[in-house]
Amino acid sequence: MPAVTVEDRGPISIIRINRPERLNAIDQAVAVELQQAFKSFDAEPDKRVAILSSAGNRAFTSGADVNDLPELWRAIPNVGFQTDKPIIAATTGWVVGGGIVLVMMCDLMVSTEDTQFYYPEAKLGVTAGGISSLAARMPHKLAMEVMLLGAKIPARRAYDVGFVNRVVPNGEHETAALEMAQQLVESAPLVIGALKRLVNEIMPTGPIERMVAVSQTIARVRQSDDLQEGIRAYKEKRTPHFTGR
Repeated sequence: MPAVTVEDRGPISIIRINRPERLNAIDQAVAVELQQAFKSFDAEPDKRVAILSSAGNRAFTSGADVNDLPELWRAIPNVGFQTDKPIIAATTGWVVGGGIVLVMMCDLMVSTEDTQFYYPEAKLGVTAGGISSLAARMPHKLAMEVMLLGAKIPARRAYDVGFVNRVVPNGEHETAALEMAQQLVESAPLVIGALKRLVNEIMPTGPIERMVAVSQTIARVRQSDDLQEGIRAYKEKRTPHFTGR
């Protein structure tokens, strides 16, 4: 069974975390498959909007799977992948830990009445730090309440401070997200893309986002054919022939 599923609705892709038996915990497979799904969505010219959702109704995600810790950055919009196309988060039940990082980086969010945002890492003694960007996406004091006190924030409170766009009855989050997506489909894609790109340029970039970007740049060099060619040429005492790959 795939860890992530993709349902096509014409120009709309519904990308779902598919581990309901584990409350959609994010393991390495989920992170990698989410990254691949979003990259495929971005590369497909006929696809206009993505909805990020999950299987089942108990939890959007229970956070990182402690039995198989993921490289969560892979699944994070604007970090593990880039797209000018809008992404709508559709949440229900628990949104825990890294799940908050996932949805806060989406462009729009629809949540059911029973959605609860919870970041327990300070109580567990561990953090990857990506949550720090939450302070740029909800009021500072509330963000600190989430991060430092581990406060559980219900959908209505998140809506009141502008973190969630719509609160809908339980079970109707994907329907509401599809209605929102259809409005986007009916708008000019070049304008939508330009506005998203311009907004991303003025949004504060957190330290973890910057660190990941630098790490990816360095990794491309370390994994390149040119590096191997340079080493071979040095050992063979000849001029290297670099190809830019």
